[in-house]
Amino acid sequence: MRISWQYTGNEPIKLKTFIRNQGISRHLMAKVRSDGGKVLINGVENRRIDKINPQTVLTIKFPSEENRKNDLIPSYVPLKILYEDRDFLIIDKPDHVNSIPSVPQRKDSLVNRVDGYYHLRGYDDLIPHIVTRLDRDTSGVALFAKHRYAHALLSQQMKQHAIKKTYLALLSGNLREDHLVIDRQIGRVPGSLIERQVVSSGGQEAQTELWVKKRLPDCTVCDVRLHTGRTHQIRVHCKSIGYPLVADTLYGGQIQLPLQRQGLHCRKIEFYHPFKKQMMTFESPLPQDMKKYLELEEHKKTGR
Repeated sequence: MRISWQYTGNEPIKLKTFIRNQGISRHLMAKVRSDGGKVLINGVENRRIDKINPQTVLTIKFPSEENRKNDLIPSYVPLKILYEDRDFLIIDKPDHVNSIPSVPQRKDSLVNRVDGYYHLRGYDDLIPHIVTRLDRDTSGVALFAKHRYAHALLSQQMKQHAIKKTYLALLSGNLREDHLVIDRQIGRVPGSLIERQVVSSGGQEAQTELWVKKRLPDCTVCDVRLHTGRTHQIRVHCKSIGYPLVADTLYGGQIQLPLQRQGLHCRKIEFYHPFKKQMMTFESPLPQDMKKYLELEEHKKTGR
């Protein structure tokens, strides 16, 4: 894959400065060169050039990433694709699927499925770069970069909290406040590799914002936005205020049929597309299990 830029400044500029201005770090540039990529100046490879002049066209030929797959096993379970272009792939993730391979589930995660999709499409030089991970039992919008440069640019947005994810969460009981910001540190539960808890000190800073959309007999429907990205953050913070997610048995929620996994769905993602130079928004419809649960709650409320 090749990506080109034209330098539109009025004075000569150092080549490394221009490259850095495109969001390409020194580390990424070193990887490009060591893996067989090339830098072309007006179509000609020249490793000795130090500066470029106005109107110069710089092209970086990114190397194939096929040799970086290691032991990734492709899965051919079909994907529900919300959007795809040269640089990004947006997936509607189902519940009960890991985002990335794990020791007990090496053969079927969202990453495995994207790799299988790439193989079927003939994208053998690409590997999956997952940008936004969701818990195994959380459904909704998941964002993938299709090459390491796109991944690097979105990683910068992640660090700046510029990628906005909005979740729909079902909290057990009726939350009193209409709007709430939870600002509490999160750390590991001693002796557990999975479970997290709110801690008074020594944990990771975590901030979660909730807006109540509807109150039903057994739950409160909320829009939730993360201002940090900690493991199980929404689940842990909701438990900490006494309103665990419906059916989130790890954190104190009770199974309420037909919902048999935590009531959490990433319904929308917004990010700046660095190649199209525009904001992009993608939404995922509410999955059937959460939709059916809410219908039953509405029946309880109305008595019909």
